[in-house]
Formats: sequence, C-alpha cells, structure tokens
Amino acid sequence: MDSLSGISVFVLVAETRSFSEAGRVLGVSPSAVGKSVARMEERLKVRLFHRSTRHIALTPEGEKFLERCRRILCEVEAAELELSEATDAPQGKLRVSLPRYSGLFEEAIAGFMRQYPEVELDLDFTDRMVDVISEGFDAVVRTGEMDDSGLKRRRLGGFRRILAASPGYLRQHGVPRRASDLRQHACLHYRYPSTGRLEKWPLKLGPDAQAPELPLTLVCNSVEMRIFLALGGQGIVCLPDFTIRKELAAGRLQAVMEDRTRGNGTMWALWPASRHASPKLRVFIDHLAQHLFP
Repeated sequence: MDSLSGISVFVLVAETRSFSEAGRVLGVSPSAVGKSVARMEERLKVRLFHRSTRHIALTPEGEKFLERCRRILCEVEAAELELSEATDAPQGKLRVSLPRYSGLFEEAIAGFMRQYPEVELDLDFTDRMVDVISEGFDAVVRTGEMDDSGLKRRRLGGFRRILAASPGYLRQHGVPRRASDLRQHACLHYRYPSTGRLEKWPLKLGPDAQAPELPLTLVCNSVEMRIFLALGGQGIVCLPDFTIRKELAAGRLQAVMEDRTRGNGTMWALWPASRHASPKLRVFIDHLAQHLFP
C-alpha cells in the first residue's frame, strides 16, 4: 500500500507540476511530498522530475511512468467503485465548474437535484479557465476544442454560434448579406476573461479574403448584457443559439447571414485522467448529456 500511496503522490505532482499544490490537495507539507517522490526515485533508481527553483518538469522516464501509473490508479478506483456501487446510491459532495450561460443549465440542474437528493452540488459558474486538479474540481463543463491530455472528456452536445439582431434594428439599418456589410453595423462583442481577447465571429470568407475589421460598438464579458442590448435594437450580436432560443422563437431576435457563418461548437464535460468517474459524477454527466441539448 505504501507503493500505491507513493504512486498517487507522484501522479498528483505530475499533474499539478508543483510540490506545494500537491501538498495543499493532500493536506501535507511540500517537503513531505518531495520526500515521497525522492523515495520513489531512489527505489526505482531513476529521476522522475527535472527540478529548478521555479518549476518542475517530467523527465522522459517520468512521462512513461506517469502513463502506467494513471492506468494503475484508474484500475484501483474502478475496482473500489465496482464494489461500492452494488449497495450505494450516488451521494456526497460534487464540485463542478460551468460556464455562465443563463438559461442553459437551470432546468437540467433542478431536475438532477430532484432525482439525486443525496448528491451535494457545489457549482462554480465562471467564464475563466479553471485548473481542474489544482483548484479541487471533480469536473468542468466547457466549450471549444480540448487538447489537455491530462483530462478525460465526454461530449455533452453541439450548438451553433449565430449572428442575430432585433427586427427593429434590421428595419432601420438594413440586413447584412456578407461579411463586408458588417462594417456599417453596430457590433456587440464578447471579451474572454481569461485571455482578454475578443471572440472572433464565425464568418465564412473566400480563399483570399481577409476578415473585415468590425466596429467595436460594445465590448464586454456578459452574455446577458449583449442579449439585452440586441433586444433593444442597439446592434448585432454573435451568440450560441441556445442562449437566445426563446427570443428567436418569439421573433424578438432574428438570425442573419446564416449561409455566411460557420459557427458550430461543442460542449464537453472534462475530469482528471487519473481518476475514474465516481457514481455521482457519472450520473451528473449522464444527466447533462440527456437534458442540455434535447
């Protein structure tokens, strides 16, 4: 069991790239973590990490060992869960980070709470990029392309990013037909909190065409504010279709340039690769996959 404990410490250090962070998660001192890794290196007679005063990095031997250790921990956790699931219903605290999309998660979360009252949800709604492991989350829900090899993932559903404006705005300013037309319109932009960059609008362009420089009529990090302004006839907005589904159905907003955009997106649930999905996490992800994009 000492070897298994050492493997768990090694994997956590490898994933957090920090003795201090690993110690914080484990509730021990950084020096205790460092000693555990040193004992493992001595036993294996190989160096697992390159160390400096500012950061640590895996050696090639450490990278190879990490892959095997992750599989070992997953098998152990799967065996424990297999025994516990026979008698235990999903229960306990579940900490998940989700994006701030008003109107998308409310019904799904309420339904999950009714179905699994023994699960205590701790939900953090934020648009910043969180570190699943070092910040102690069981999982995160995010959109976009995911390339973090340290995370497992499951697709929750797909959506489309569209351009939309109010009928009143389009009557007054005209309906844009192509990307270059947008230069003459009020454009309501989104700024990513984690990077400070503006979200690019999903415009289809010709092979040699350059994206037009769009007017920065408004820049903010709020979905709700941009929807409010678009409904008030103050510009064109680019949003995931699920955020304005009701407004589109009621005719309060109108999609434009649908044949000139290519904004398909995907929403994912992600959790650490070194952990087997617990019963409470598995039913939560299953529930979101079933109810977010019916």
